[in-house]
Amino acid sequence: MTLETLFSLANAIALLGWIILAFAPLRRDLTVIAARAVAVVLAAAYTVLLVRTLTGDGFSGDLTTLAGLTEGFSRPEAVLVGWVHYLAFDLWVGSWAIEDAGKRGIPHWMMLPVLVLTLMAGPVGLLAYLAMRTLWTRHRAS
Repeated sequence: MTLETLFSLANAIALLGWIILAFAPLRRDLTVIAARAVAVVLAAAYTVLLVRTLTGDGFSGDLTTLAGLTEGFSRPEAVLVGWVHYLAFDLWVGSWAIEDAGKRGIPHWMMLPVLVLTLMAGPVGLLAYLAMRTLWTRHRAS
């Protein structure tokens, strides 16, 4: 399979996980499990790609300096590994947020912007959820 095909496949698999999370109110427990299963598939693909890249000619650079990291990610193989890493972790964070929001009684419609933020900019989505959770908890307590 070409790197471009692997990139497209990884994106499609991740998108499936995000679509599942968007429908969490239907069966939150099952959708979280399904989204996490997708994240595990991405994590397994990441592991294979990482090993192939590190043992082949896909990465050369020093991970302890910005210049070395830039050099390392100048190769398409390394960029694909990094991208699949983001896809897996962001989806896992999204599934955690959906699960946690359900336990706290946060309405699912309020979580949809958090999911979009987590998909597009993982740490921003995480911070948005943590802020929402704090405000929701304070609101419920008063």
